[in-house]
Amino acid sequence: MRTELTDTTSSKVNRALLAARRAIGSPTTGLVLTLVIATDEENAYDAVRAASEASHEHPCRIIAVIKRTSRGPHSLRTSRLDAELRVGSDAGTGEIVLLRLHGALTEQAGSVVLPLLVPDAPVVAWWPADAPTDLAKDPLGALAQRRITDAAAAYDPVGVLDERAAAYHPGDTDLAWTRLTPWRALLAAALDQKPLPVTGATVESEADNVSAELLARWLEDCLGVPVARLESAGPVITRVSLQTTGGEIRVDRPAGKLATLVLPGSPDRKVALKIRSDAELIAEELRRLDADVVYGSALRRRPLQAGLSA
Repeated sequence: MRTELTDTTSSKVNRALLAARRAIGSPTTGLVLTLVIATDEENAYDAVRAASEASHEHPCRIIAVIKRTSRGPHSLRTSRLDAELRVGSDAGTGEIVLLRLHGALTEQAGSVVLPLLVPDAPVVAWWPADAPTDLAKDPLGALAQRRITDAAAAYDPVGVLDERAAAYHPGDTDLAWTRLTPWRALLAAALDQKPLPVTGATVESEADNVSAELLARWLEDCLGVPVARLESAGPVITRVSLQTTGGEIRVDRPAGKLATLVLPGSPDRKVALKIRSDAELIAEELRRLDADVVYGSALRRRPLQAGLSA
């Protein structure tokens, strides 16, 4: 069921949500959290679709805050809130609220969203593209226990990491880090199988890949050894190698969904290591609402061997 409201208020949106649930015969909700998406019109469709897919694992109220900028002499003085509500089969397993803020109302996003949060439930904020420098002090970020960004969408993906590190607060995380979960799990499992002292490491990826930089920082933080950054043809991360006293531990993924794991004294074997969708990444992030201290430590790690070489 879809409902559109023009020039409305947060209280009217709340009443319309209740009426929509009653109309489909579901006056109560089983929502476990609120996911607030701060985005623009260009990125709204893909972000809401990814969140809707993730809601099959985490039933939630998705609130997309879309700031609209108008041109003209009266654009700054004109404030208006338009809303589109989706409940039932149109909203996956939760509810979707699209809020389009016009004029000066774009500066009051926190006040608009606050009455629409699911009562007594956690709040997660997600910026699919442009994100504020200090997430916790942003009006929407201040409402959330977890704050998700995507450095890969920034103009300078690797450079923005230093800004995020300087303004880091517990609860911040990034999808560039979430993309590394299978890599980190595989490398940790490899060292469990071959617990050898590591003397150095190398991460190979396409140029300016922010996940590769975070992976290198994580390895340096965990192992205390310098990690060389090498450029490859891609896509994304293509190889990680650990130099140990007993030989090389290596993960090769030149393309596709499979990687080759090489361990000293063991036959090579294929392992699944596909590139995951945004819906899968968001679903993973919604599984935990506590601070990711490992991400915070890796983010703030100063490289022992900086730079990207060919």
